[in-house]
Amino acid sequence: MRLKRILSPIITLVLLAGAGFAAYRTQDQWMPHVFPAKAAKSGDAHAEAGKADEHGAKAVDRVKLSPQAQKNLGLDVDTLTPQEYWRTMLVPGVVVDRPGESDRGVTSKVAGVVTAIKARPGDTVKAGDPLFSIQLASEFLQSAQTDLAKAAREAEFAAAKRDRVAALVKQGTQSGAVLIEEENQVKRYTTQVQAYRRQLQVFGLTPDQVNRAEKGEVITEVTVFAPAPSAVPGTPTAVSQTADRGGEEAPVAAPLFEVQELKVTLGEQVTAGQTLCLLANHQRLFVEGRAFKSEADALAAAAENKTPVRAEFADETPGAWKPQVPLTIHHLSNQVDPATRTFAVYLPVDNQPRTFERDGKTHFVWRYRPGQRVRLLMPVEKLVTLAPDGKTELLPFVLPAVAVAREGGEAFVFIQTGDVFVRKPVRVLYADRSDVVVANDGSVSEAEFVVRNQAAALNRALKAQAAGGGGGDPHAGHSHD
Repeated sequence: MRLKRILSPIITLVLLAGAGFAAYRTQDQWMPHVFPAKAAKSGDAHAEAGKADEHGAKAVDRVKLSPQAQKNLGLDVDTLTPQEYWRTMLVPGVVVDRPGESDRGVTSKVAGVVTAIKARPGDTVKAGDPLFSIQLASEFLQSAQTDLAKAAREAEFAAAKRDRVAALVKQGTQSGAVLIEEENQVKRYTTQVQAYRRQLQVFGLTPDQVNRAEKGEVITEVTVFAPAPSAVPGTPTAVSQTADRGGEEAPVAAPLFEVQELKVTLGEQVTAGQTLCLLANHQRLFVEGRAFKSEADALAAAAENKTPVRAEFADETPGAWKPQVPLTIHHLSNQVDPATRTFAVYLPVDNQPRTFERDGKTHFVWRYRPGQRVRLLMPVEKLVTLAPDGKTELLPFVLPAVAVAREGGEAFVFIQTGDVFVRKPVRVLYADRSDVVVANDGSVSEAEFVVRNQAAALNRALKAQAAGGGGGDPHAGHSHD
């Protein structure tokens, strides 16, 4: 009896606890029937929350950032200005030499032995600088010098004889026919002298050396010089380039050659016409683009209209050189490469040098070098927005690519109002890796301050705020349980 009195309250307590737990777990099923007014009130609360969500859509599209967060992001905010923009076509390219102008070989005009090499690979020389000294080993050249000296002496004797005959004719003791014959003899010897002089100059003797040979001196060595401006087709003869000397510009005489490769060694015997070295003139180069045949019409139109083409050169540090002016197409190749199915497009580019001194010589460092990769942005279409009247063309807004955030088919920009950043949808007309062109359709105006960078970061902050109950989710922060 005593045990029964003890267990009975315990069992009753357990049964009541189980019933209470079951009622709590099933409250959603029996509460609407037992307390209909309370259930209706709870439903109204949810409806009111939904209305707040509907009317608070703008609150979801805005995010507030502290001054510290704005500084951490380094926001760039500015107003927009409509501007002209052309949709571009990307054409890969490479810097190449100009055939017949950039590279040339220097040959020996006579047979002989190389006795001095005055310029070596890496040295920069200008037109007229000495390159090699060659000791003559040509019997023909030695004979030509002897014949020149002999013809010069004969011309002197003939001239002296003509003068004596002229004096006799004047006195009346000699006939005029004899004087005419002597004058013809002087002309023959003079013609021979001029022919020998030209012949020696063709073989590389300087005018001073030819004069010495005419007087009887035997020339045993000639100097090979860098080619003169007139010997380089298409190369400007005036000062046309500038060298950057620590921010100051100094004139550079054209043309400038860099010794690219030596073809002979000291003491080597060479023959007439043998190549002594290779020179490179990198003042004017070509950018060779590779385009598909389907793009030929657009490129031909750009060449005909002299449309400026923007070039982006690879492996360049921003700000290290002056901005490159837009290029224009020089000509298009009429042959398609059967392997790549592309054809070449050529654009001339003027090179930019820097100088430094080493061992008393000036060396040049060129900005563009053959083999350097290039991205050519060919304009093909002008982007505009039509006004509501359907006739007026409105220029678009051009923003950096980092100023627009993407979510599926939607694109957004952020407008700053104090510490609040409002997200606005926009229509993108064109986008590439650097620029985004936004339609001027009223989505944003010129009076608004648009964030020009960190759009993706602002969009993430907006989502985090909404998920954390900072004004985006009306149900956040409390439970209906």
